[in-house]
Amino acid sequence: MDLRKLKTLIDLVSDSNVSELEITEAEGKVRIVKGGGAAVHGYAPAPVYAAAVAAPLPVPAAAPIEVVEAGHTVKSPMVGTFYRSSSPGAKAFVEVGSVVKEGDTICIIEAMKILNEIEADKAGTISRILCENGQAVEYGQPLFIIE
Repeated sequence: MDLRKLKTLIDLVSDSNVSELEITEAEGKVRIVKGGGAAVHGYAPAPVYAAAVAAPLPVPAAAPIEVVEAGHTVKSPMVGTFYRSSSPGAKAFVEVGSVVKEGDTICIIEAMKILNEIEADKAGTISRILCENGQAVEYGQPLFIIE
């Protein structure tokens, strides 16, 4: 879940009469509970990643949240729609674990009916794919992590 969205949800719960809020999305589930005057939230990744997290950890809402990814982040150079393959039935350009060279096509972003091939700007191994196929992306949004 986008950290800005998470912060907005925490602020909304803090400033409202709502005492508890739970939201489930494709990339995970978040539960925010108002307690004492400070909101406490936990984050559990989607079921695919459930084995990696034993239980959500409470974090005070006042603490700044910053996530730093290990490796090199490939960011979107434009606003558009993210596609992992050249056509709906085609094999994805890369998967987690794929080894890429600088200049290899790793995805397509469609903007104004034009398909723009996005290339790896660094050689390495794809360790994370941060967008879903068909997802709208913003300029500068992280797409992949290459280690």
